[in-house]
Amino acid sequence: MKRIILFAGFMAAVCLTSCTAKKEEKEEAEKFTVTNPVKLDTSFTKEYVSQIKSVRNIEIRAQEKGFLQNIYVDEGQFVKKGQLLFKIMPNMYQAELLKAQSEQKSVEIELQNSKLLADKNIVSKNELSVAQAKLQSAKAEVALAKLHLSFTEIRAPFDGTIDRIPLKLGSLIDEGELLTSLSDNSQMFAYFNVSEPEYISYETNVKDRADNKVNLVLANGDIFKEKGNVEVIESEFNNETGNIAFRARFPNSGKLLRNGETGQVQMLVPLKNAIVIPQKATYEIQDKKYVFVVDKNDKVSSREITITGEIPDLYVIKSGLNENDKILLEGVQKVKENDKIKYEFESPKKVINNLRLKAE
Repeated sequence: MKRIILFAGFMAAVCLTSCTAKKEEKEEAEKFTVTNPVKLDTSFTKEYVSQIKSVRNIEIRAQEKGFLQNIYVDEGQFVKKGQLLFKIMPNMYQAELLKAQSEQKSVEIELQNSKLLADKNIVSKNELSVAQAKLQSAKAEVALAKLHLSFTEIRAPFDGTIDRIPLKLGSLIDEGELLTSLSDNSQMFAYFNVSEPEYISYETNVKDRADNKVNLVLANGDIFKEKGNVEVIESEFNNETGNIAFRARFPNSGKLLRNGETGQVQMLVPLKNAIVIPQKATYEIQDKKYVFVVDKNDKVSSREITITGEIPDLYVIKSGLNENDKILLEGVQKVKENDKIKYEFESPKKVINNLRLKAE
């Protein structure tokens, strides 16, 4: 029995010694990969919060007061230019037109009489001129009455989609009261703000900006199928924000975009002498990004960095690193502050080439 116990103890000691030796061997053998940030000319796709507007969006308001006699359209309906939308009860305006036409007829008869009398030198030419002026005034009254009557029929000024109709049939409306809105959604504008440095880079690097083409990311994260074109830039910067507004025009053949939507415009931003690092060299704590920097004594220390943009598998650094820093490329989860490590250095050019090969 004693022999068995001694043998078991001996075997346990051998196993423990063997495992410890293997662990130490593994720890001694583990090496990390270190590289440098690299400075290069590049471009990256940046997203800008945008407000989407119809190429034309207007309020349809009543130009005369009266009862709303007819509503010929429904909310959300597509209408053609010239299509009848609403009708205000025209009775009063029809009566005013008849009155104006009667007065015109009366003045025409009066003018004929004045001409006959003037030809016989019974009345002066001045009286004939007064009669002619009265006729012109009467014709103007008829034209004005016709205009008022035409305002009782509200028609679409262009092809578009009807918005909400707040009033109901039979409502008494005042002049200028809102009847609905009309949006031409055949094309859409996306407005977004760009900082002054980005604006200067965009304007001075024409060949790198993909012919002004931009993408639109919708609220659900999908990319809109049509590409937009940056065509208008405002003439001055906002003094409070330091930004300038851009406008991009998007075709909207499927009528998916509507006035008032929000989204994000993706624009290619050129960068000169940008500092870039692999994304896998970073880690995140409370929405802040960090890297491990290796000092001359081969010890690692964490450093916060600021990201200005993303390229596939790479971050564009705004601040926190320079091209001479040595950063831990892999194994950021295996080390802690002030650990001394053994490493192999890999050139940044080789690191980036390997990332591109993996992406392909």
